[in-house]
Amino acid sequence: MAIVFAMAVPHPPIIIPEIGRGEERKIQSTIDGYEEAARMAAGFDPDTIVVLSPHSTVYSDYFHISPGKSAKGDFGRFGARKVSVEMEYDAEFVHRLSMLAEKEGLPAGTLGERDKELDHGTLVPLYFLQPYKLKAKLVRIGISGLSFPDHYRLGKLIARISDDLNRKTVFIASGDLSHKLKEDGPYGFAGEGPEFDRQIIDILGSGDFVKMFDFTPAFCDAAGECGLRSFIVMAGALDGKSVQPKLYSYEGPFGVGYGICSFEITGTDPNREFERIYIEKTRQEAQKRRAEEDPYVRLARLSLETYVRTGKPASLPDDLPQEMLGKRAGVFVSIYKHGQLRGCIGTIEPVTNCVAEEILRNAISSGTEDPRFDRVRESELDDLIYSVDVLMEKEPVESLSQLDVKRYGVIVTKGFRRGLLLPNLDGVDDVETQLAIAKRKAGIRVDDEDVKIERFEVVRHK
Repeated sequence: MAIVFAMAVPHPPIIIPEIGRGEERKIQSTIDGYEEAARMAAGFDPDTIVVLSPHSTVYSDYFHISPGKSAKGDFGRFGARKVSVEMEYDAEFVHRLSMLAEKEGLPAGTLGERDKELDHGTLVPLYFLQPYKLKAKLVRIGISGLSFPDHYRLGKLIARISDDLNRKTVFIASGDLSHKLKEDGPYGFAGEGPEFDRQIIDILGSGDFVKMFDFTPAFCDAAGECGLRSFIVMAGALDGKSVQPKLYSYEGPFGVGYGICSFEITGTDPNREFERIYIEKTRQEAQKRRAEEDPYVRLARLSLETYVRTGKPASLPDDLPQEMLGKRAGVFVSIYKHGQLRGCIGTIEPVTNCVAEEILRNAISSGTEDPRFDRVRESELDDLIYSVDVLMEKEPVESLSQLDVKRYGVIVTKGFRRGLLLPNLDGVDDVETQLAIAKRKAGIRVDDEDVKIERFEVVRHK
């Protein structure tokens, strides 16, 4: 057997009557949809239920799979401790999935558990399945800060283990939609919120999962979304399968989007191998960009590719423009993969003889020394896109009115602490946000106003 049924569902604790105390009636369409989706899932009499929850243990660079024999959880933190769920874990499934992930080079496993109790992202969907007294065992997995394609790969591995173990598996992608739908909601309003919900409901309702990869991190952050990564893992679990989507409901009266959609597997379809389709698309885009690269970007690519493949720095080409050889300036090199940042390191002040040497040096650092990411591997080189920012002279800032997030980058300094943020970045739409990020990078308190602020322009090559 394999994945027999999947569903994308929200996890609002208020949906539980003992918590909502009547307020849950305001999301009656969500309740009705949940009950119908749960009835459909139970009808398959699954052996295993896999739940992807954004509220399980989450790491930036690792998928945590809950270990142990069983787990229990309740809604005590929401005032309903007597409402609880206890499930036995499918330990064999967990072990095999961890081993396969290690073999495939995907960072996932059972290390680093922070809380053994079931989280509410897991509890809410299991609550709706409880009346059916299923004998299924549970696999609980958290999302991560890894790329969207990595989440999709995890889903594919889950499907493989389900096949290998001959498990009838129901996959539950737990996740609310935008948290920014209403001014009087818990997180306020942002225009990206309703737009995110419109797009994701269209994607889920049509089953056109490849469009999930098009969401940018900045747009997702602005929308305050919760469930996208869970949905992408689900899409991976359904890779190559033809499905019958059913959209039950969508509503957001509390300022948070709740959508319910199920997917019944109807066969196989190679045209629905969405990771392959997406990677082919991004590689074509990268090849097009490569053909259009100017000498600055071309040099950054040459530098990193040479170093990754040979372990030695590249030499300066003979045909570089004089402006790259006769000028000194700070340079930042940014690297992107599949639409997400893969590395960014630079120098505020020049440390080499010219801009060209600065690019050679900083391209290697961006690909191998950025502490936020693993070193770039040779297998990734064809997927990378580069951007080079050459910094202009710094200017002191006396008033915040002198700043413009699109035109100027900022440098904040206090004592020996110094932080820089480049201009015109996705998700940085106001001066306050720009300064806050720069302060955090420098290790300066965000509310500390006793800082020196400088601005600078850049010439961006991409």
